[in-house]
Formats: sequence, C-alpha cells, structure tokens
Amino acid sequence: MAAALPGEYIKKGQNVAITGATGCGKSYLACALGNQACELGYKVTYYPMQRFVGNIHSSNADGSYMSFVNKLSKTNVLILDDFLMERLEPVASVALVNILEDRYERGATILTSQLPVSKWYEQITNTTHADAIMDRLMAGMNRIELIGESLRNKQ
Repeated sequence: MAAALPGEYIKKGQNVAITGATGCGKSYLACALGNQACELGYKVTYYPMQRFVGNIHSSNADGSYMSFVNKLSKTNVLILDDFLMERLEPVASVALVNILEDRYERGATILTSQLPVSKWYEQITNTTHADAIMDRLMAGMNRIELIGESLRNKQ
C-alpha cells in the first residue's frame, strides 16, 4: 500500500482525533499538523475548546454568530484542543452541529482529547445534537491514540 500524501486528509475532508493522557503530546501533534497544513497553503484555525465555547456565547450576544460560524465553516483545517473536557451544553452543541454540517467532506477537523472517543457522546448534553455531532465527526475519522507519560514530567 502506498503512503498517504501530505495533507491528503485535508483534501478529502477527513477528521483526525488525537487522544491520550495529559501531557503526552496531543496538542503538540495537532499544532504540528496545523503547521504542515499552513506550509501546504491551507488556512488553519485553532481554538482551545473553552475559548471556542466562549466565542459561541459572545457571538450570540453581540450578533456576530453567523459570521463566526461561517468563518469556521470555511477554514480548511479547524483544530479544537481539549475537546469535550467539560460537558457541551445545547447552545454550543447547536453551533458545533452547524459548523460540522457545513464542513462535512469540505474541511478537516482535528480534535485533541483526554477522553477516549467512546466517551465523547455522553459529554454532549442534548442527545439529538450528540447524534448529529458524532455522525459527522466519525465518518472517515482518522484516530491517533498517544500512549505514555506526561512529557512535562521529563523536563
């Protein structure tokens, strides 16, 4: 079997889940993939999940929600770091459904999480939204599970 070309997952609009324990290099790997995408000429947007949720709330409050969603829908690579560390409430899950629907097979989403993918569903409070989010994320998802101790302990 031939090796995949750099950025092939982006062209195909495939998602990437990077899971593992705290400090094992998930964010580092996600950012390395983001840097490679930039070098290949793709637009990349990075958000820690808490900031992503905060921006959803503030964009709802100031009337810029559609602009925020459209921006994230159009970026080639969206990185959400520390995905579902906290339960995702309906306001944020609706926005995530909208973004993922627009991005489906058009852009790659890279997610890092300490939780295994099998636990993601239960972190989304609205089960209908959970179904929609997981369906769009899981289709053609590439999974990377990092195993090992925190790299911070070795410094």
